[in-house]
Amino acid sequence: MSDHVIRLSRLTAEREQEICDATIRLVCEQGYDALTMDAVAARTKCSKATLYRQWTSKPRLVAVALRHTRPVLTADIDTGSLAGDLRELVRRMGTESNRDVDLMRGLSQAAVNNPDLREALREVLIDPDTDALGAMLRRAVWRGELATDSAAAPFLTYALVGPMIGRRILDDRDADAEFMTRYLEAVILPALDLT
Repeated sequence: MSDHVIRLSRLTAEREQEICDATIRLVCEQGYDALTMDAVAARTKCSKATLYRQWTSKPRLVAVALRHTRPVLTADIDTGSLAGDLRELVRRMGTESNRDVDLMRGLSQAAVNNPDLREALREVLIDPDTDALGAMLRRAVWRGELATDSAAAPFLTYALVGPMIGRRILDDRDADAEFMTRYLEAVILPALDLT
């Protein structure tokens, strides 16, 4: 074993955020398939070696960048009731995340043909939010607000994602906070027996 220890430099939080922001801008400009680590390195004045050392691959960099630039984090929400949690979640989704609809749609299409991207998005983005939503539902069961055998609970993720994409496709409009709140009150809460 060598007497020399190679120290990997850690990026500051500000520098990491700067690289993540630039990565998402490049994905929006070029699309995922055309994005290269060389382009990210050039845009951020960072070495490609640093990018690979920090994120290991393009799919992982894009997934982490998306996580860093997403304003809605389900794990941050705990109002004390499931209805309150869901109202806060859809308010945030409608207020802050519509800018991500086109980006997510493009990345979803790319992930169909790219298993590495699909796995990175699942690991970094989808699974943590799905786990947080599951924790939200378990708290509701523990508090007695939600039946343990709720037929609607397993479909909650789909019920939340659907209107974000559907409104853009069907009405060419964002699913804003007002729309998401009306949808929650009319469809999701009744399905969960929370009205």
